[in-house]
Amino acid sequence: MGKARLLSSVEVPKSFTDVLYLTNKGHMPVEIEKLLREKKLSFLVLPIHKYPQKIRARAELIGTVIIDAEDLDMSQQQNLARIMESAEMENIGVILLADRVETPIKSFSLAPTKSSFSMTNTVQSFSTDDLWVRISLNLAYRKKSSGMAVRPAAPATQMEKTCKNKPDHQLQTAGSMGGNLAEQLRLAGLVQRDFLPTQLPNCDEVQWATIFLPAEWVSGDIYDVVRIDEQHIGFYVADAVGHSMPAALLTIFVKQALIMRETFGNNYRIFSPEQVMKNLNKRMCGQKLSGYQFVTCSYCLLNIKTRQLTYARAGHPYPILIEPGKQPEQLQIRGSLLGVFQRAEYIQQTVQLRPGDKLLLYSDGAESFIGGFDDLMAFRFNEEFREIKDLPIVEMMDRLNTLAQNRKVDPSEVDDITVVGLQML
Repeated sequence: MGKARLLSSVEVPKSFTDVLYLTNKGHMPVEIEKLLREKKLSFLVLPIHKYPQKIRARAELIGTVIIDAEDLDMSQQQNLARIMESAEMENIGVILLADRVETPIKSFSLAPTKSSFSMTNTVQSFSTDDLWVRISLNLAYRKKSSGMAVRPAAPATQMEKTCKNKPDHQLQTAGSMGGNLAEQLRLAGLVQRDFLPTQLPNCDEVQWATIFLPAEWVSGDIYDVVRIDEQHIGFYVADAVGHSMPAALLTIFVKQALIMRETFGNNYRIFSPEQVMKNLNKRMCGQKLSGYQFVTCSYCLLNIKTRQLTYARAGHPYPILIEPGKQPEQLQIRGSLLGVFQRAEYIQQTVQLRPGDKLLLYSDGAESFIGGFDDLMAFRFNEEFREIKDLPIVEMMDRLNTLAQNRKVDPSEVDDITVVGLQML
């Protein structure tokens, strides 16, 4: 049985740990600690902001992760998507505890994660009994793959009864349906591509190029490049945390819910990037989406006449500015995940572009050939990326596309890849 202590940044689990509790408060709530002790589960407590590479390297020793996201500041919220993405890669179930509600001490809001075996379907208040069911299911999924014994959340007799009552013809039907699944996913992928821009708004002032490589038939990424009026172009890359069908369905919601301008009568008003993010977050939280609820996004508004670029982000990789003859630069700006925190705040910044400047928006699946964070959490651009950064945007994106398709990665680490690039002419 574990001890509720706060690990330092260099400690790692020494043996299989049922629950890794991530929090910046130094301890877990008394009711949760009592639950874990009663169920004889091992557990460790770790600061969210010190979730290190060493823990990820020992992921096989972690059963499930609980993240206490209450009262996180903006910079801490930005780590959530990366942690959840890392956990999903290792088939670790994540339970996210968001804001407490106003009544009993036991009531957090429990938000669904991207894990396919997360059982919750809406943001709601929960009891310790609810939490135990989710922990038990996550551990059952996790330990089954390792051949470890686990007590099921439902009585064994009921589970056996369910299996025995399944007629043979149902099993045959399931096999037949499985044979059609690949074709259904292929068609779904074609439908999803219909929501992508069929033509990019190239003009005398700016040249565009894109990459869209789903990890499977469908993608958890989506992008758009829209000519709002004669002077403004809005564009974004969004990433529903996870991939496959649930994430793909959420991208369609994002496509419809992300509004760039408002029309009234014969007039219209262009929303600022900050307002676009706020409105999208409000819609997602209000919809109480089930399953793959979390989205990251970078949205930019370009004035092609003045060459001013205004941008905002929501937990997404930073936009990359490439000026001729200079090293690439991340346009760092704060911004929380979409669909998690109802009171999330977003800010925007403006940069002056010049002829020859390039800008890239990309999903985190592209980090493997663009760059990544080292052990000190500093972002380093890959050598192969620096070698092609000064090429014209179309040729540069062609080379990036080749790098993406030729890279060798473990099947468990394959992720959707989307890149949107522009060059001022």
